[in-house]
Amino acid sequence: MLTLDQNYLKTLIESSPDIIIAVDRDGTVIYYNDGARQNLRYGSAEIIGQKVDRIYSSLDEARRVMKAMRAAEGGRISNFETVLRDKDGLQIACAISGSIIYDEARNEVGSIGFARDIRRMRQREQLATCGEIAVSLAHEIYNPLETITNNIDMLARCVESRLCDAELVVETERLDSIRAGICRVQAIVRRLDEMTRKGVYETRDYLQGKKMADLAPRESPGAPAAAANGHTVHDDWALSGMSVLVLDDDVSVVSSLADVLRAERCIVHTATRPSAALGVLRNMKVDAVISDVVMPEMDGYEFYMKVKEELPNLPVILMTAFHYDKDHIIKRSNMRGLDAALFKKPVNPAKLRSVLLQARHKSNAAKLATAPAAISDAPPAPAISSGPSAPAVSGSPSAPAVSNGPLAPAAATTKIAPAATSRDPLPSTSTTRG
Repeated sequence: MLTLDQNYLKTLIESSPDIIIAVDRDGTVIYYNDGARQNLRYGSAEIIGQKVDRIYSSLDEARRVMKAMRAAEGGRISNFETVLRDKDGLQIACAISGSIIYDEARNEVGSIGFARDIRRMRQREQLATCGEIAVSLAHEIYNPLETITNNIDMLARCVESRLCDAELVVETERLDSIRAGICRVQAIVRRLDEMTRKGVYETRDYLQGKKMADLAPRESPGAPAAAANGHTVHDDWALSGMSVLVLDDDVSVVSSLADVLRAERCIVHTATRPSAALGVLRNMKVDAVISDVVMPEMDGYEFYMKVKEELPNLPVILMTAFHYDKDHIIKRSNMRGLDAALFKKPVNPAKLRSVLLQARHKSNAAKLATAPAAISDAPPAPAISSGPSAPAVSGSPSAPAVSNGPLAPAAATTKIAPAATSRDPLPSTSTTRG
């Protein structure tokens, strides 16, 4: 059997980064290694010969450790958590593995303990817990905030139309106060998320020496003012008539978003499950889809891919309550041509309007781009007159009239000779040929 040289073994124990302390049966320190000196900040001369309770947070804590040793099988404990105290009085959370030392007659003659500072390990565990809490908070808090934000926008519309200027000033201040409160809640959750990402778990004093997590928001200058900008009055009604499908498994989010969009004069369809949303798309004309990311049945990416498989040109917008793309759903969707993503519910109604407007312009541009190809493949078109009183089309007594409707720009791309305008005498028949 291989044996270690005693000097080598002594050096190994002495240089260990763990705290190694041995005491006699009376609790007097008889060995104190270099790891103990570095962690507890006492020199050997200050500890050897002293009672071991000097390095514990209290005498009761020292007795608790010894009681655990005596109660354990063989007098050995492993990773027993306790609290030591360094020279400056700072408490150090430690895990002790130790055993009672017996003589040949099985009489207790002392004990030895190997203690490891577990503060960093505890911090990592706390950060991991904070991360789980942050993810849950983002989802469970931001969905109700989305509902509150949408209803504030609706309330602002009502207030603006019914109150006089003096009353409007007072009520606007109250609405802005509510918006500021929403922003503070968002900032607190954001702070928790930052702590877990940066690996810095900050605390502050609470009561009677107790600590609490420091979740005070770290907002950049000007952020609250920007957040207070809520509903913006507009008269162009750029979304009027746009058909939008809203999909979210939270009924309150669906209802409030639908109200906001209807106030924009949109035609709104709603669903709380992806399968129901797909049913709407197969049976109704829809111009854009707003979908949550985390849902039952399928996630946002799977839903997006199914929509694109059946309706390749339909704009899809994903929204999420999470601070980041937790499962890379939005990233994968972006790689497949996702139209837009809205992070961090609650979604600002003005931003939602802007995103939908972009989607509408994109959709219209796509329709115009494909229209000329469709028309150029058709038989030569008859001449079209833009004058209000002109005959429909000549060349054939039965030729149908063609109105100058919304698709006229697309039809104008075919090779058709100019028709008579209202400035020229209108002939009874036209000899223009396509």
